[in-house]
Amino acid sequence: MKNKAILLDRDGVINHSIVIGGKPYPPPTMAEFQFTEAIQETLEILKKANYILVIFTNQPDVGRKTQSLQQVEMFHQHIQVTLPIDQIYACFHDNSDQCDCRKPKPGMLYQAQKDWNIDFSRSYVVGDRWRDIDAGNEVGCQTIWIDYGYDEELHSQPDFTVQSVQEISKIIYTEI
Repeated sequence: MKNKAILLDRDGVINHSIVIGGKPYPPPTMAEFQFTEAIQETLEILKKANYILVIFTNQPDVGRKTQSLQQVEMFHQHIQVTLPIDQIYACFHDNSDQCDCRKPKPGMLYQAQKDWNIDFSRSYVVGDRWRDIDAGNEVGCQTIWIDYGYDEELHSQPDFTVQSVQEISKIIYTEI
């Protein structure tokens, strides 16, 4: 039997984004890296419900050379020792690279599916940006959009809209 999974964006879901002019950005340093409220408790609830927990994140600042790969790996190591995350997938490309892994393309989701034997029809994508929702819709996952009021519009509709991370587990348990 295939596994069910929660596939989460990083910045804005796992940790707070730095919002400048209505646009979210990753934290530039470890001193500015802060987990979102209740993320640990939320993920522990979902882990106990036998979900595979995967992060899939665009980190184009590495490719743009405005953030080091070492800094991103430090964030990911901190996440993995603190939270019950099974794996982190990261795309370091920019839009111009035309790779298959950069969201909204679903390459990272397909890699997670292969690695973890995931049934997308029993799984959820959680994100705070249109790219997350588009990728989740592309593969047939239920999608949960955390609406922080950024200055950008969705391109496709999510299955659920929430205002905080705490609401994620309530939606998933309602659907079970």
